[in-house]
Amino acid sequence: MGTYDDDTLPLQPPIRLPSRADLAAAVRATPLAALLLNPPGPGLREEAAQAGGSQEAAVPGPGTREEAVPGVGADALAGLRDGPAGPDAIGALRDGTADDVLRVWTDVRRHLFGRDQAVFLQVVRLFLGREPVGDVPAALSSLGLARQRDEGSPGSYALTPLGLWTAREMIAEATGQEIPVMGSFAGRDAAALLHGLRSYREAERIEELTGWLVGRDRAKAAEEIGAALAEVSPLARAIGVELLALDLGDDGRLVLDRLLGVRKLGAVVAARMGRDEQRPSPEEIAWVFVDMAAALLEFGGETDEVIQSMAMGMEPEQQASTIALLALGDHPWSERVLYVIIERHPDEQVAAAARKALRRLRSLASLRE
Repeated sequence: MGTYDDDTLPLQPPIRLPSRADLAAAVRATPLAALLLNPPGPGLREEAAQAGGSQEAAVPGPGTREEAVPGVGADALAGLRDGPAGPDAIGALRDGTADDVLRVWTDVRRHLFGRDQAVFLQVVRLFLGREPVGDVPAALSSLGLARQRDEGSPGSYALTPLGLWTAREMIAEATGQEIPVMGSFAGRDAAALLHGLRSYREAERIEELTGWLVGRDRAKAAEEIGAALAEVSPLARAIGVELLALDLGDDGRLVLDRLLGVRKLGAVVAARMGRDEQRPSPEEIAWVFVDMAAALLEFGGETDEVIQSMAMGMEPEQQASTIALLALGDHPWSERVLYVIIERHPDEQVAAAARKALRRLRSLASLRE
């Protein structure tokens, strides 16, 4: 079976984004894009001079103190025109495809924000929506990424749809974690679908699965999901079993019946479905124990709840005996599960059994190499 990917942030529910064409239109409507696409000309210089304004304020250039648009000073604007917003990029911004426009805007954002952790954290806070954000860097509004929640209530900001798209890009760049987007898995394989569905609520999951099934033969789709179960993470595997058992009808259940005979994976499927026709080997028991515990950890469950779930109502002596079996398996999450038991289990006998199992697991792993 395959390995898994770590998630830096807790699993995030899917977001809904407009089409790329609509996102590109939003880019062109931003204050900064408007200035880049329509720079002030000589006529504005004359008007500003006649009105008593300074030419530097009307036509930003290097060293100008006035800001061309809020949060984007004249020096920054000049740097854009010499770099990511040069003539070719402006042409793409004006007449290019949606992908061209979004590529240019990504380059502009990277140039302006770079590796500014303060801006990144502000964007993440807005994305997560877990705490009020009373103020944001003005450049976020100038790039069309943030707006006031209520026009009459200054100081309360939210991300725009373009801001959601950008926040997703920034999080992926910084952490490698991709936030799922509703409807984006239709052309992906089954492993990608199951990985994405880990954070979906039931109604959203059915909606995404329905879109994924369009144009696919249902029986072949069930086979593809079944084949992916061996390579995905524990939580994605649990979701795959549930899809096959509940959402893909007879085609899904036939696939699960065949998988019951597969070593280790079959034991996990049997445990998930409550099937007990055949007795699992000690190694398979270890696999089931770790896989179920790992799925809870991957979902983001509190470690105390995970410990309670792993106990399965057993007395400490029984738990210690079961944990001893974990040294026999080669599940990629075995060490992580054992660490949780060692660090958080309230019973010293069980924690000691986990320490011993971890030492033996590492010893057996070195012999397998």
